[in-house]
Amino acid sequence: MGILEKISEIEKEIARTQKNKATEYHLGLLKAKLAKYRAQLLEPSKSASSKGEGFDVMKSGDARVALIGFPSVGLEASKEQRGLLLPEPPRRGQRCLFQLFSSHPSKLPSQVGETSLLPAPSTFLSLMTSTASEAASYEFTTLTCIPGVIEYKGANIQLLDLPGIIEGAAQGKGRGRQVIAVARTADVVIMMLDATKGEVQRSLLEKELESVGIRLNKHKPNIYFKPRKGGGVSFNSTVTLTQCSEKLVQLILHEYKIFNAEVLFREDCSPDEFIDVIVGNRVYMPCLYVYNKIDQISMEEVDRLARKPNSVVISCGMKLNLDYLLEMLWEYLALTCIYTKKRGQRPDFTDAIILRKGASVEHVCHRIHRSLASQFKYALVWGTSTKYSPQRVGLTHTMEHEDVIQIVKK
Repeated sequence: MGILEKISEIEKEIARTQKNKATEYHLGLLKAKLAKYRAQLLEPSKSASSKGEGFDVMKSGDARVALIGFPSVGLEASKEQRGLLLPEPPRRGQRCLFQLFSSHPSKLPSQVGETSLLPAPSTFLSLMTSTASEAASYEFTTLTCIPGVIEYKGANIQLLDLPGIIEGAAQGKGRGRQVIAVARTADVVIMMLDATKGEVQRSLLEKELESVGIRLNKHKPNIYFKPRKGGGVSFNSTVTLTQCSEKLVQLILHEYKIFNAEVLFREDCSPDEFIDVIVGNRVYMPCLYVYNKIDQISMEEVDRLARKPNSVVISCGMKLNLDYLLEMLWEYLALTCIYTKKRGQRPDFTDAIILRKGASVEHVCHRIHRSLASQFKYALVWGTSTKYSPQRVGLTHTMEHEDVIQIVKK
């Protein structure tokens, strides 16, 4: 029995097992086995494989955003925006197809079919960045990464379109490992969803990303875990545990062949979160759920979707609410703009230094030049991070958004 069959059997066993006090140890063991098999599935193959086209995109700009979504999310049913949409009647056993007839002379009706429909990430990419629309029109099944750059508040935000993340990436099919490797390097995930299709797409995408070790809008569990050479399992907790017990923790550790370790729970965590701590390769990143096609649903439904946590409603076809989406993306990236000033001159507001929120004066020095921190004497700062302007500060002073700094060397 292969790894895929074992994963399928364990998932079926978990689905048909009732959740109660008597079965919590059995379910914990099944979840530990499932996580172990999925980790084996995503490991690179040891057998020699032929070299293919490179997938990796060089990291550029001040932040990286991964864009995922189904291919039919971005197609707008608007004659003014897309030309003439003629739906064919669906045959038995087939889903409905659409033919797109464009007035552009280079796109003939014979060249436009089901696979040439612009997916939502591509539509969003061509709207928000300067990337040519020809680069974004590709088949969904091709595992190619389309990069673009958003220029906002002086920052260059790299936008990556990752269509293959939902095409069997969790099972290691195709080039799923490369797609996952690029998605893990992103700072924020934007999930493009169709507002007319309810919560089906969101649950499918969340499940796919969850199975490959990407945790969306979650923080790392506050569990101290350290394997050791002897002494057995030392278990302690600073809070009352309602989801995990000492026996369940030992069973999970034994499944991973760990018989000597120190475990300290600082918060009430589930068995799944404890397994994530043991595996140690989980990525925790913020996610923004973007609902497209709000011009095709009622105002009540738009209001319901907009009030959901971590959600933004837009329309790519009518260009609605895109400015608010950029504001939310800026907040999720937690970036700050720092302006520099030379002695006796006005501040340079044309070229900002982009840093993460909570950056100090020392980070600013390293960004300007790597030897500046060693020659640093003091700095004068104007802005909201100071009690008065200008304030004389040291290397440990925390900068805030749109502060102005003047550095004085020894």
